[in-house]
Amino acid sequence: MRTRPLFAVGAALAVVLTSCGAPDSGSTDSLVLADAYELGGYNPVAGYGAAGEAKVYDGLLRLTGGTGMPGFEPALATALPTPDADATVWTAPLRPGVRFSDGSAFDAADVVATYRAILDPASASEVRSSFSMIDRVDAVDPLTVRFTLRHPYAAFPAKLLIGIVPSEAVATPGPATESPLNTAPIGTGPYRLTALEPTRAVFEANESYWGGAPSVKRLTVLYVPDDNTRAQRMAGGELDGTSLPPLLAATFEPRMSLQANMSADWRGVSMPERDPVAGDPAVRLALNYAVDRQAMIDNILGGHGRPAYTPFAEVYGESHNPAVAFAFDRTRAETILEGARWRTGADGVRAKDGVRARFTVMYNSTDTLRRDLALAFASDARRVGIEIDLEALSWDRIEPRIAQAGILLGGGSEPYDPDTQAYNTLHSPLLDPSAGSPYDNASRHADPAIDAQLDTARRSVDPAVRAAAYREVQSRYAQDPSHVFLVHLDHTYVVKDSSWTMSGPILEPHAHGVTWGPWWSLQTWTR
Repeated sequence: MRTRPLFAVGAALAVVLTSCGAPDSGSTDSLVLADAYELGGYNPVAGYGAAGEAKVYDGLLRLTGGTGMPGFEPALATALPTPDADATVWTAPLRPGVRFSDGSAFDAADVVATYRAILDPASASEVRSSFSMIDRVDAVDPLTVRFTLRHPYAAFPAKLLIGIVPSEAVATPGPATESPLNTAPIGTGPYRLTALEPTRAVFEANESYWGGAPSVKRLTVLYVPDDNTRAQRMAGGELDGTSLPPLLAATFEPRMSLQANMSADWRGVSMPERDPVAGDPAVRLALNYAVDRQAMIDNILGGHGRPAYTPFAEVYGESHNPAVAFAFDRTRAETILEGARWRTGADGVRAKDGVRARFTVMYNSTDTLRRDLALAFASDARRVGIEIDLEALSWDRIEPRIAQAGILLGGGSEPYDPDTQAYNTLHSPLLDPSAGSPYDNASRHADPAIDAQLDTARRSVDPAVRAAAYREVQSRYAQDPSHVFLVHLDHTYVVKDSSWTMSGPILEPHAHGVTWGPWWSLQTWTR
C-alpha cells in the first residue's frame, strides 16, 4: 500500500474612473482578483470544478481553447479514453510520476475512489445524477482505469474533466459538503491553496507540477459579492481583474480592458407546473412571445449576448434547430391568452375562472443581472395582462419553493456536449429532487416525447442520429415550453493591462467569475 504524509492544512453604477490615478501595468508574478462567489467548497466530490476549471486539481482530461465548441486533451490521462464498439466501456491510460500536493503518488486507485465517492449516496453529491451513466469504475492496473457504463454514452469525455482527489481523502463515506477537502484541497493541479479566510484565499504555484511550474506564482482571490463594490475596488487600483455585469464593466473602457467571453450559459424563467397560472400551457406559450429578448440584450447585456429560446445555443451546430424561435409578438401572445379564456380585467390584468393571472418569480438577491432581467420579464408580462410579483431572496430561501414559484435561473454548467447542456433541464425523470440538484427541471414539467428523444440522443453513438434527436427535442419543446428562456449571455470581465501573454478565450459554462475569463488557463501565461 502507498503511504501518504500528513497534510495540514435597474441601472448600473456609474464608476467615476477619472477620479482615480491609472493603475500601473502589472509587473509582478502575482495577481489579485475579486470574485462574487463564496470561497471554499473546493471538493470535486461535491461538484467543485466539474467543467475542469479548478486550479488545484486536474481531471483525466482538460479543455482546449479556441472559438466554438472546445475539444478535449489528456491531463492526468496520457491519451483520450478508448471506447469499445458501443461506447459502454471506456479505458484510459494514466500519467506516471504525478504527485498530489501532499507529496503522495497518483495512480488508478485515486481515480476509482473519486468517482465512486461521487456516486455514493452517502456523499449526497449534487452532481451524482450527472454521472448516473457510470455503472462501475475499476483499476485495470496502477496506470489504467476502466469505466463501465449503464448504456452507450458518446458524451462521456465531458465527464472526465472533474478533478481527482487522493483515495485516502474519501476513504470514509460521508456528506461531501462536510469533507476537509472543502477547505484543505489535495490535488495534482498547478496551484496549491495556502491560506483561506472568509473573504480571502491565496493560491501558490505548484513548483513540482507535472505540466511545469506556472509563471504566475501567487493568486489571491477576494470574496466581494456586491457588483458595485467590486467595481469601486477595481477602479481604485486594488485589483488586477474581476467579473462584472456588462453595463457596469463597460464604464471601465477604454481605460481598462473589457473582455467578453462567449458562453452557452442561459438565463430564463422556470414556469412551475403546480401553479394555476404559470402552469397553464397557454400562459407559458404566450409569455415566450411576449418577452422582448433583443431589448434585454441591448439594454441589460450591453449587446453581449444572443436570444435564447431553448437551452441549445447556435454553437451546437447540427444539434441546434434554427427553426425554433419565439419572435417578439405581443399581439400573438394576447391572441393565445384570449383563446385560452384569460380575459382582461378593468385593471389590465387577466383572469380565468376567477383566478387572477398573477404568479411569483424569485431571483437571487445578490445578482444584479438576474434582477434586471427579472424586472424586464415582469414588465413585458404586464403588457399582455399577466402580473408578476418579484421576490429577491437568498438561494436557501428560494430552494424550498422551487415547485411553487418561478425562478430567474441560469444553466449550462457542463456545456461541452448537447447532452450535458440540456438533459437535466428538460428530462422529466429528474422531477425527483433526490436524483440530483433540486434545480434540475425546476418547472417540474414532464413530456414523454421529449424524454424519449433525449434518451435516444444520450444513448446513440451516431452523430447524425444524436443531432436529429436534439433538433426534434427543440421542435417538440416549442409546442409546449416549460420555461421562458431569455438570453445566452457573454461573460464580461474587467482586466488591468499587464505584460502577461494570456491564452485566448474558451466557451464558458454557467459558472464563471475569476476561475474563468482570462484566467481559465492561468497556469499557461507567459511573459
